[in-house]
This record gives sequence, structure tokens and C-alpha cells, in this order.
Amino acid sequence: MRAVLFDLDGTLLDTAPDMAGALNALRREQNLDSLPFAEIRPQVSHGAAALVRLAFPESSAAAFETLRARFLDIYRDRLAVATRPFEGVLDALATLDAAGIPWGVVTNKPSWLTEPLLEHFALGSRARVTVSGDTVSERKPHPAPLLHAAKRLGITPEECVYIGDAERDVLAAQAAGMRVYVALFGYIPSNESPREWPASGWLDSAQAMTGLFQSLLGRESSP
Repeated sequence: MRAVLFDLDGTLLDTAPDMAGALNALRREQNLDSLPFAEIRPQVSHGAAALVRLAFPESSAAAFETLRARFLDIYRDRLAVATRPFEGVLDALATLDAAGIPWGVVTNKPSWLTEPLLEHFALGSRARVTVSGDTVSERKPHPAPLLHAAKRLGITPEECVYIGDAERDVLAAQAAGMRVYVALFGYIPSNESPREWPASGWLDSAQAMTGLFQSLLGRESSP
């Protein structure tokens, strides 16, 4: 293991409170009641389009695009009001930093949202590479974003570990030739079966990442 790459929403940062707040603010603008947080949270990793479809399932194609653009405007204005790193994330990143292992972020979130978020939490300068949804022409589950990150780090995909909370993360990493671990603490809908995804392992909590890294570092530094 020479590098670790992370998904953002539902893996490094708990962005669901602010995304749910923005979605319900949009519903209130449309004279609709707020949706329960528990209904919104599992869809957060699927991005703005999935959230707007959840909130406005009967909207026309034209109306949908208008609503999606408005949702993003509202979300940008409240990007880090209630968002926080998952408990244990900062310790895990410190473990990598102390071991001299570079880490980065590969997300489908657009750069104009990703970069301010990382800067807000003083992670932008620590991440050795950031690949957003608009960095390359393809998005996960295509392997191109992960391959681009590995190339930027100057290492082979086989030397990378990727951690994410969606099936597309697993499929992208598998196609890229990376080991992948599923963040079970992230935004996974109850009708999905993440332990059936073709992953290298599963993490019940963000705190478990530190143990994983220590295990991999210890195992791979042994003669």
C-alpha cells in the first residue's frame, strides 16, 4: 500500500445534514413539506440528481433541471453548516500522514463544491490529489477517475487502496485494479447488500480505518 484514496460524501465527510437541509429548503420553496432526514440520508451518496428525484418524483424533465440547479445553489450557500468529518476520520488520516503514505479524494461531487469543502476542514492542502466529478470526462463507476488519481500520485493502481460507501465505488476500484473497502457507516440504502459487493473488506465505522491502515502497513512492511 503506497497510497489511499477516499470517496468524499459518506466516507470522509458526513455531508448529509447540509444536503438534506438544502433539499428541504427547496421543497419549502415549492410549498411542500419537509422530508424526514432518515429518508434523505441513504440517497446522499448518489448526488444531486438522486436527491431531487426523491423530493420531486413527478417533475418533468425541464422542471427537474431547474430544480436541480436551484438545489445546488441552496446547497452551496450552506455547504459546511452542519457537515463534519465522520468520527475517526481525522485520526485515520493522521495515521497515514505519520507513515508517509499519501492520500487523496476521488468523488463524483463537482470541483466547485469539493474544493471549498476540503479547504473548510483544512484537508485540501493535506490531500495529495483531488479528483472531482468534473476533473476527467468519466465519473465513477468508470475507473478513469481512480486511474487518473494514481497517475497523479506516480504509483500503480495495484499500490492503491480505495474506500467508499457506494457500489459504484467498488466497481470503479475493481475495474481500476485497486483494493477497495466499503464504508458501511456511509449512505447505503437499506435495500442494497454491500457485503455482497466484490470488495476486499468492509468497515463498520470510520474509526476502523485506523486499524485497517495499521494492519496493512504492518503486514506489508514485514519481511
